[in-house]
Amino acid sequence: MEYLFTFWTCFMLYKEYGRVATMRLKFLASQDRHAEQFTVLVRNVPYESKRTITDNVENFFKKNHPDHYLCHQAVYNANKFAKLVRKRARLQNWLDYYQLKFERNPEKRPITKKGFLGLWGERVDSIEYYKQQLKEFDRRLTMERESILKDSKSIMPAAFVSFNSRCGAAVCAQTQQSKNPTLWLTNWAPEPRDIYWRNLSISFFSLTLRKLLISVAVFALVFFYMIPIAFVQSLANLEGLEKVAPFLRPLIEWKVIKSFLQGFLPGLALKVFLFVLPAILMFMSKIEGHVALSVLERRTAAKYYYFMLVNVFLGSIVAGTAFQQLHAFLHESATQIPRNIGVSIPMKATFFMTYIMVDGWAGIAGEILRLKPLVIFHLKNMFLVKTERDVERAMDPGSIDFPETLPSLQLYFLLGIVYAVVTPILLPFILIFFAFAYLVYRHQVINVYNQRYESCAAFWPHVHGRIIASLVISQLLLMGLLSTKKAAKSTPFLVVLPVLTLTFHKYCKSRFEPAFRKYPIEEAMEKDLQDRSSESDANLKAYLADAYLHPIFHSFEEIELEDVKIDQKPTPHSPSPPLSELSSPSPTHDAKDHKEVEPSGTSQTSHNVQHYEVGQPGDLFHYEYEQTSHVYHYDYQSQYHHDSQYQHSGYHY
Repeated sequence: MEYLFTFWTCFMLYKEYGRVATMRLKFLASQDRHAEQFTVLVRNVPYESKRTITDNVENFFKKNHPDHYLCHQAVYNANKFAKLVRKRARLQNWLDYYQLKFERNPEKRPITKKGFLGLWGERVDSIEYYKQQLKEFDRRLTMERESILKDSKSIMPAAFVSFNSRCGAAVCAQTQQSKNPTLWLTNWAPEPRDIYWRNLSISFFSLTLRKLLISVAVFALVFFYMIPIAFVQSLANLEGLEKVAPFLRPLIEWKVIKSFLQGFLPGLALKVFLFVLPAILMFMSKIEGHVALSVLERRTAAKYYYFMLVNVFLGSIVAGTAFQQLHAFLHESATQIPRNIGVSIPMKATFFMTYIMVDGWAGIAGEILRLKPLVIFHLKNMFLVKTERDVERAMDPGSIDFPETLPSLQLYFLLGIVYAVVTPILLPFILIFFAFAYLVYRHQVINVYNQRYESCAAFWPHVHGRIIASLVISQLLLMGLLSTKKAAKSTPFLVVLPVLTLTFHKYCKSRFEPAFRKYPIEEAMEKDLQDRSSESDANLKAYLADAYLHPIFHSFEEIELEDVKIDQKPTPHSPSPPLSELSSPSPTHDAKDHKEVEPSGTSQTSHNVQHYEVGQPGDLFHYEYEQTSHVYHYDYQSQYHHDSQYQHSGYHY
């Protein structure tokens, strides 16, 4: 039966891997023109004493990719600026709240206290107070923004480099750029909405150190979480609990308490322990330095799966029978561990059945009812929601929670594969779970969740690998179990099965995984030929120039950029700027002699405009931002321009 289950699982995995790989390539071939198809993220750009990072990137790619290099976008260390933006957004929200409150009751001006959380301090007019606070924050933001643009140290050794063809981008992203393999590291750029901007400023050495420290931290987290889980799982074994705590015997003998302890408490307590874990693991993944939200979620899902494998599966098996098995685990050799765990597996079948019902069935019901988001929404509505904008944010369903959902599904796969031949009575519980999960998640993905990014099935190779790992684990544990039975002589016949399974995995990895790691030159060239017949390189350059515009050039509010225009024209006193300056919408870092103009706002009837101008000798960069609520107008114009009439050339990205 183990051979039968293994061969059937491998056959279905092979078919599914081929199907997913084909769907991925078809999807990429059918996509319209997207910025990430032409753009490469370059990291660990070397410093040179006589050149800036921007010049270094431009010279390197013009020299080594002369036929395909188009433009690049510098990466700024603007983390401090981003914090100020978030603080300003909170202040703006409070101002909106008090203005709305005053509109509803014009006879009474809202009052607030200037102290901590508004609990004490001087009583002031709320609207005027927050207007003054916003004005101060605008001044700090403009100063911080100007200091970032002037300081050469704020430009990080990384850049988004765009090419005039998908083929050129593919060659750059999938090849080594330098004799030194630690310099000029290139990878496909994530799509703009997928970028986690904070981690772009991390150096190569820091990345290596962070990954080492996080690996140690994850190991420690898995180890220390075993302690409370081991205690909870031991509650399911009442005889062992009575030996450890005999004073609890009268209480345990109660029929209701006994049923609760043996049935629902272990699974329920385990779920509570696991509730806060995804947030901790996501924080660890961010510290590791990954630059894409999709990669962060994949790495978090991997950590969560390893945690559930060790603590929920192996930990439940070992700890649940710890009072009987502790002596064996401490005094026998490591080769006996599969045997000891194999013996424990049938004893824990009842626990995993209740766990599937409590966590799986109830979890699917909670997903379709969206109980957790409903509770969170009402809590936010009671304590945090102040404006219509807050209501929209509170009601946003977000995207599907991959770091928590995928590992849970893979754990149920593991349980089904392990117990398929040991305790088949568990299989109906698994089948019912997956039947409901398919219907529910299909509905949620289509009708409820908003997609944050498109990874083109990048999660599948990881899922495939973990199902293979589940097969190997089930085979090893079955060998351990059979070695204790009368069929011990048949155990050697299972030895070849893990070898065959791993060989199958290696074949699938070499056969299908390149489609998920690399972009075929053949496909790239075919798409390029289709584009050349319809669109010009000038349009492509205009499309790519601000696709990876750093958030420092966005508005002071963290809202979606609706309209960005960049106009540039040389003054009569200066020559035309070189192509390298036109290739990036951001001003160069060595701007000098800026003259600051006080912010001023003008009201519009239908919509408002946020307007930025950053000038330097010879250039003027003009940013306009349109949205529906607030107005800010900032002009930074060089002292060389303030007496001259200046008109925009109409050069738009």
